[in-house]
Amino acid sequence: MKALITGASSGIGRDMARYLSKLGYDLVIVARNTEALEALKKELNTNVEVISLDLSIKENCYKLHEQAKDIDILINNAGFGLYGLFTETKLDKELSMIDTNITALHILTKLYLKDMVEKDKGHILNVASIAGFMPGPLMATYYATKNYVVSLTRAIRKELKKNKSNVKIGLLCPGPVDTNFNNVANVKFKAKGLTSDYVAKYAVDKMLKNKFIIIPGFFIKCTKFFAKFMPSNLIQEFCYKIQKSKNET
Repeated sequence: MKALITGASSGIGRDMARYLSKLGYDLVIVARNTEALEALKKELNTNVEVISLDLSIKENCYKLHEQAKDIDILINNAGFGLYGLFTETKLDKELSMIDTNITALHILTKLYLKDMVEKDKGHILNVASIAGFMPGPLMATYYATKNYVVSLTRAIRKELKKNKSNVKIGLLCPGPVDTNFNNVANVKFKAKGLTSDYVAKYAVDKMLKNKFIIIPGFFIKCTKFFAKFMPSNLIQEFCYKIQKSKNET
């Protein structure tokens, strides 16, 4: 059995690689940071292929699919966020975020899903966020990219079920996690986040049990539940205050 993990050089992706290796999976680990990937490879006891690619470049997504075939599990984990007023954040960074969080995930999901449907087996786990279920003032583009991931994955799951496919697709939707994401996005969480090790193990275990929406942490589960009953304007105000507090020292 072989799993491919994007964004595997740090955080949740790296810990997923560690856990899947312990479970006996061979791995294809993908990220831009070659040194970090090679260091991770040395830790692991199963067969590991390192592929260094920038997936914000569309052609590299096709290249990855050509290089890594016969995948049993695809985990689309690569992505990043950006904090700030929409009028002030840098457009080039936002477009790079869209290319990474949306375009790369879309391409890889389509290419590997077609392979899996043909074999009638396999798992895809798309890493979204609790942000995927709500708007996100002060992180508008990031939240929008995760809304896309949630919507796309939900639709694909329905298609697979209607066609009685044995291929499984799921969504990982964590809240705050202690990873390098916060440094890249330039935010500071006041509340302590879950560890990436915990989130990785929780997500993999639920994925292998065919759980569709995977939300680690009781508080975040409650947040999603109560958001269903809140007026849209109130949700927007709540999200604004949450994002504003992240950038306050």
